[in-house]
Amino acid sequence: MAFSALLKHSSILAILRLLYSHPYSVALAIIILPIVSLLIHDFLLYLRLPPGPTPLPFIGNKLFIPKSSPWIQFEKWSHIHGPIFTLWIGRRPTIIISDPDVAADLLEKRSTKFSSRPRFVVMGELYWDNAGILVQPYGKEWQIRRRMLHQALNPSALSLYKPVQEAEAARLCGALLDQPKSYEGLIDRFTASVVFSIAYGHRIDSMSSKVIRQRLGFMQYSASLNVPGRYLAETVPWLKYIPNILAPWKAEIQQRGREEAATNMALLHRVQDELRNAKDPSGVPSSLSKLLLEARETDPATFGALSERDFSFVPASLFGAGSDTTASTLCSAILMLVTNPQVQAAAHAELDHVLGTTRLPVFDDENNLPYIKALCNETLRIRPVAVLGGTPHANSVADTYEGFFIPQGTTILSNSWAINLNPKYYPNPHHFNPLRFLSIDPQTLPYLPTFSAEDLAEMSPSRSHPSKEGHSSFGWGRRICPGAGLAQNSLFIAMARLLWAFTFKPMLEANGAEKEYDTFAYTQGFNIRPEPFDCEIQVRSEKHRQLLTAEVAGAEKVMSQFPPFEE
Repeated sequence: MAFSALLKHSSILAILRLLYSHPYSVALAIIILPIVSLLIHDFLLYLRLPPGPTPLPFIGNKLFIPKSSPWIQFEKWSHIHGPIFTLWIGRRPTIIISDPDVAADLLEKRSTKFSSRPRFVVMGELYWDNAGILVQPYGKEWQIRRRMLHQALNPSALSLYKPVQEAEAARLCGALLDQPKSYEGLIDRFTASVVFSIAYGHRIDSMSSKVIRQRLGFMQYSASLNVPGRYLAETVPWLKYIPNILAPWKAEIQQRGREEAATNMALLHRVQDELRNAKDPSGVPSSLSKLLLEARETDPATFGALSERDFSFVPASLFGAGSDTTASTLCSAILMLVTNPQVQAAAHAELDHVLGTTRLPVFDDENNLPYIKALCNETLRIRPVAVLGGTPHANSVADTYEGFFIPQGTTILSNSWAINLNPKYYPNPHHFNPLRFLSIDPQTLPYLPTFSAEDLAEMSPSRSHPSKEGHSSFGWGRRICPGAGLAQNSLFIAMARLLWAFTFKPMLEANGAEKEYDTFAYTQGFNIRPEPFDCEIQVRSEKHRQLLTAEVAGAEKVMSQFPPFEE
């Protein structure tokens, strides 16, 4: 016992003697040893992860990731490093998936492990206080919200919205008769009105209405918070606990978050007041808000897990799930039609054969319009709006794939650009060709024009796509976009009616030549759409105009049951 005490005492003396005789060396060691330990840790992890561009210590690959259209560079790296590779954002690894089979293996077949979210300190915790389903980690809280959304977006519910979508598509076409140059804003109004009618039982007559200006502002602000590297708090999370008086950036974010929450609750309370004040609640337009409020009334225990604030975020989330994204896809479709007249001719031929000039297309015509359906899917493929797969996934437990280690909490991005333009699944991938999604031999459809051998060859890829949609534009697994069905329906009926009524042509230059369009000129950000472009939109005939005008009058009656939001 005495010997042990003496040894301990001698060790302390030796350490003190070392500190006294070599103070600078010891101080240097104290600084260097943790750095060396981190470097060794990161290097050993680097060896176990899927390969990728060589990162710099502590900086990672940030200096090599382009600020403009990074998904294109990611696609190029996939050709070098393989269909699954690693990028380092500082010391945090991010897995990039560039092949649909890999995406299906991890995000669908292993969805119990790969359905969570990375930690969003600024956008998720400070701004939304984790109320939004978009940033919610996988678990009970997320499942409650998802079930609530499913009540409005399951197949039987979607069928109830089709009259609204048909009516709003007619209103869109009618507005284009008088304002063809304003097509982008009219498309935005169409998708916004569909979503707000479904979410709150109120239509949108103008994109200048206060509620739309607010919603767009919230979307743009939240997107600005999620720019990689903008906030140090994402890599040093304890900074979120700094008092607001010392962190004005934090105070502003939380104030803006309270404003969005107050707006969401005001919209919900409006529907609540309409139900409370109505002599007959059945006279209040059907909506997700009405459905959820009535369900909460009969089953308070199930819905009691969510505060009023969190409850109000559920109908509000429909706007992000089915408005801006669908509008962007429709703008892409018009760009592709303008630059691919042979596709437009085939679509017109199908509509003329099935409908002629007797009436506008409706949802009941969908099975008789296979080329129009294929055109919608090809648009979703060639220009995915959520170009980097939307909000990234994260794995809730560590896992291995193809011999590579994926530590718990790793950010997982499915690069929809690379996946949707993979030549193994889509021969000649940059060619806009709806035949890729035609499930029957086009030669059995005599009304379609004769297609070239090259077009027909693109129907037979070397590998079949694992997604039932044939593309990855709505995401994967349990985190697939909840509004996918709603978006597909809006896209189909809008495209069918727009093509029935109009011809889309390139603008003519001063010398009479057709304007050339850059089909790669797209906006930046997490959701992309074509840079604004002009084109000629012409009604196909006087008969089409007359029928459309009559249809618009009927559509106005349908939408009159949904009061407009005030300007």
